[in-house]
Amino acid sequence: MIQTGEKLPSVTIALANGESVNSTDFFADKKVVLFALPGAFTPTCSATHLPGYVVLADEIKEQGVDEIVCLSVNDSFVMKAWGESQNAEALTLIADGNAEFTRAIGLDMDTGSFGGVRSQRYAMIVENGVVTLLNVEAQKSFEVSKAETILAVLKGL
Repeated sequence: MIQTGEKLPSVTIALANGESVNSTDFFADKKVVLFALPGAFTPTCSATHLPGYVVLADEIKEQGVDEIVCLSVNDSFVMKAWGESQNAEALTLIADGNAEFTRAIGLDMDTGSFGGVRSQRYAMIVENGVVTLLNVEAQKSFEVSKAETILAVLKGL
């Protein structure tokens, strides 16, 4: 699993708008809050995780964050539809359809017949491609990757 202080791997990532970019280029020269979740349109992800970042996007960006990114192991069509249904215009959604990024950072999990390979639930702060904070949730937990938790960290609380 990737650790604080390490550089994100260089892989191709797909944005919800269908554009493909290199992760090194995407995370270069900016401060990013990246949070990931097991799946779009799933209960906790849709009811609280993504909406928390939608509601607090302005406050998070006021802390010097250039971009807030939501990643899930779904295709770009699903991520685009989910973002639109959640009014997530202030966020960038990444569709890690083949879990290449998720596997490269070691935060994948196999959910079996539920959905196959998915991302663990986590949040990280990335500065110029380097992880400066990594909060990975324990199984069936939702505390350390919440928007409120990350905002408190950014504020130094």
